[in-house]
Amino acid sequence: MSPTQLPDHGAVLAEVREVRRAGIVRLRELRLPVLTGMSAGPGEGSPGEPRFPAVERLLRTAVAAIGGGTLQEAAEFSLGLAQGTRDWPPADRRRRAAQVYGVSVERFRKNQELMVLGQVAEQLVRLATGARAQPPTADAGAAVSDAPEPSATPEPSARPRPLAPSHHRIPVRAGGHGRHVTLHIHAVDLLRDIDVVVSPSNTHLALPEPYKSSVAASLRRAGAVRDPAGRLVEDSVRDELRAWSERFAAPGLSVAPGTVAPTGAGALAWQGIRRIYHAAVAVPRPGTNDYDVQPADVTRAVTRVFALLAEENDRSADAGLPPLRSLCLPLLGAGRGGLTASVSFAAVWAAVEAELARGGDWDVHFLVRRPERALLVAELLASTEGAPTEEPGP
Repeated sequence: MSPTQLPDHGAVLAEVREVRRAGIVRLRELRLPVLTGMSAGPGEGSPGEPRFPAVERLLRTAVAAIGGGTLQEAAEFSLGLAQGTRDWPPADRRRRAAQVYGVSVERFRKNQELMVLGQVAEQLVRLATGARAQPPTADAGAAVSDAPEPSATPEPSARPRPLAPSHHRIPVRAGGHGRHVTLHIHAVDLLRDIDVVVSPSNTHLALPEPYKSSVAASLRRAGAVRDPAGRLVEDSVRDELRAWSERFAAPGLSVAPGTVAPTGAGALAWQGIRRIYHAAVAVPRPGTNDYDVQPADVTRAVTRVFALLAEENDRSADAGLPPLRSLCLPLLGAGRGGLTASVSFAAVWAAVEAELARGGDWDVHFLVRRPERALLVAELLASTEGAPTEEPGP
């Protein structure tokens, strides 16, 4: 790696995942060009010196930089850095890391593991960024006594990394017609001026507590009305969803997977959000805290979203209100529902593509929080067009 080149997060993550699969004891056998380049500065060591001890030290430093807690503990077990786990097979390391979070091995593999390894990669990138910003040492300066005086203008390698754009306009093709969709890479409560936001829900339409980090919890929290001191005045989204359930659902019983319940947006109306559509796709698994999500139910729910948009637009026209034109879709079922991001996107896109192919004139947005998921979604969207993504929009 060039000393002025900053590592790409996706490339770092790919090699961290390769280490997780193989284990620390097999570092010598792995081809890890990015981690190898990050593990030693230019001029360190001899050309024939093995780099795997330096890679291990780099990984340990990155994991320690996480700062403790379950995240660091799971990272240590996942990579075999915890005491006594160096020679554990990958299945045993994954099982022990899953125990840290108190979830099944399969659920950990589909959810927490990517988060854990992604944070290790993030720390590695930060370490590399900081290392490249360090000035040369006194010894290095003495070794190059004839070098010219450093310029007052900082070198490109010392400049901060540019902020990644949080919105991308991506060309897609549906039914032979070219369209564009927008990909958002940020928290759901930062959305602005989108008519409808789709929120994943369980089949009991029970919202999570507002202090949690899920899409549904974030929308509940952001939609609540509060006084100037931040005290809750009205839990608007929860109250409207309860009212819908009391009207349309049998008491104490769940709704069918794929059901969509519309509510107002509460305080999010100040951000230009007009409606929240709660898509019931997660079926609680009895006796556990887990859920089951079927891709067919995700597709059914998104199809219902478009039908509900048309129905509400008919009522809006009768009332003289502007139509609902834009909607934002997260990766339904890709959280605690257990679907992988690619499976969730395929299920969502099946309904979106069918609607756009039949001429639906909707402004479609997708929402993810993690950069690695954004990269995956962008690639999948671009593959529908057969062309690279456009430059990020303003």
